Amino acid sequence: MHAAVVTTAEQPAGGARRPPAMLTFLNLVQLVLYIPLLALLGQGLLFVLAGSRRGTNIFYQLLQVLSRPFTWVVRRLTPRLVADERVPLVTFFLLLIAYAVVTFEKIDLCVRIGVEACK
Repeated sequence: MHAAVVTTAEQPAGGARRPPAMLTFLNLVQLVLYIPLLALLGQGLLFVLAGSRRGTNIFYQLLQVLSRPFTWVVRRLTPRLVADERVPLVTFFLLLIAYAVVTFEKIDLCVRIGVEACK
């Protein structure tokens, strides 16, 4: 268990509570991870549906643009032993793990501060 002290959010004049800063941060990180995850999932789907013609598909190219910053970082971090064709798959699983970690942290935070504060 965590021994951290959590203070409640300030209450503005309108009566509505602001979410804690950490909750806002975790929501933003989740969103940043969610976009390339969906882009890579869409690339995988088009890989299956379009086959070798996927390179000329405009939607496939758009999904590549959305996920390119993340695949670029993973390509730089992985050894040359990992084939370039496998880098998007490795990126997908690393992003999925990061998304799961952020989600579990968000759940933990909501349990500590109360579910009502997380709405």
